[in-house]
Amino acid sequence: MQATDSSSASGPAADGLAAWLRLAYTPGVSRLAAARLLQAYGTPQAVLAASLAPQGASYSDDDTPRLTASQAAALRAPLSAGMRRLVETTLAWLAQPDHHVITFNDEAYPPLLRHIADPPLLLHACGNAALLARPGIGIVGSRNATLQGRGNAQRFARSLADAGLTVASGLALGIDAAAHAGALAGAASTVAVVGTGIDLLYPAANAALAQRIAREGCVVSEFALGTPARAAHFPIRNRTISGMVRGVLVVEAAEKSGSLITARCANEQGRDVFAIPGSIHATLSKGCHRLIREGALLVETADDILQALGADTSAASISQEGHSALSNGACEDAMHTALMQAATPLLAALGHDPVGADALAARLQCNAADTQASLLALELAGVVERLPGGVFQRLKR
Repeated sequence: MQATDSSSASGPAADGLAAWLRLAYTPGVSRLAAARLLQAYGTPQAVLAASLAPQGASYSDDDTPRLTASQAAALRAPLSAGMRRLVETTLAWLAQPDHHVITFNDEAYPPLLRHIADPPLLLHACGNAALLARPGIGIVGSRNATLQGRGNAQRFARSLADAGLTVASGLALGIDAAAHAGALAGAASTVAVVGTGIDLLYPAANAALAQRIAREGCVVSEFALGTPARAAHFPIRNRTISGMVRGVLVVEAAEKSGSLITARCANEQGRDVFAIPGSIHATLSKGCHRLIREGALLVETADDILQALGADTSAASISQEGHSALSNGACEDAMHTALMQAATPLLAALGHDPVGADALAARLQCNAADTQASLLALELAGVVERLPGGVFQRLKR
């Protein structure tokens, strides 16, 4: 288990953990302020000692950041009952197998994440924390992804993981879930960065996937245990995803997609941004096209990304010792199963009689271009057949 500077294999000392939690989660002390204070004073204990010193005595004449009056007052206040409960809860959580608290001063802290403007002071991690220090690629996209988009995310993730890049995403529905699934079948596995406390995984529909990632990859959160899902937390989560990886791939995104926040964070952090193009008529291609116009690299294969990152594309032979990678046949079966599950509403609307794509889109009350993309994915999988006149019919498998 990883924890604070005074940690041991059985868990951290309560005093050390309390100092980290207090600096990270005290109201009135922002993430940016806490990071700057930690970088200046070295340890949270030193920051707290500075806040307890007489007014003016804790400040040097050099460039050491000054604690503001409100920050000093917040950190000087007696330890609240809520903070004491958080320390106790976190210690109990740490006592469970493969649970870790990784602080900014730990060697296991993601190396690239250290250098963003407002790095998390600590990370809760469940699973193989060693993945956090390995080269990574972020894959993000729409929650309401098309079948083709999910297939692309899964294939890119599998190829990139086999080339030695750990795939990071946000455990959301749609593209995120497909990327995690693809990476779990590859050699380098996956990291899921969540926007809640690590003990309150969201969404519930991905609970089984989260459990598998905790066993075969790693689930990470910078939020305190018990923190519920809030809209404001997900942009924070997004900047952590982009901060810990070498580049971010956007698979599908509408014009106002949250995935564009991750891409913007990546750009600000000096990371490469990649985007997969699509139909000019598809709603979920507009965000990717916007990114490409703004300088993102258009990619068609995983090799495009590997070459841009300067990665060795022969790294697909990376050792898979200790990793339960699926065989090619099993992976194809798993992908087909996922495709069929996602296509259930479309196939129900299609029935067994020939139907045109526009009529099918009307039945489903969805975008015609997205319906076309889904039908193409099913056609390539041998599930439906395109007949003369632009109509589709379901095939028996």
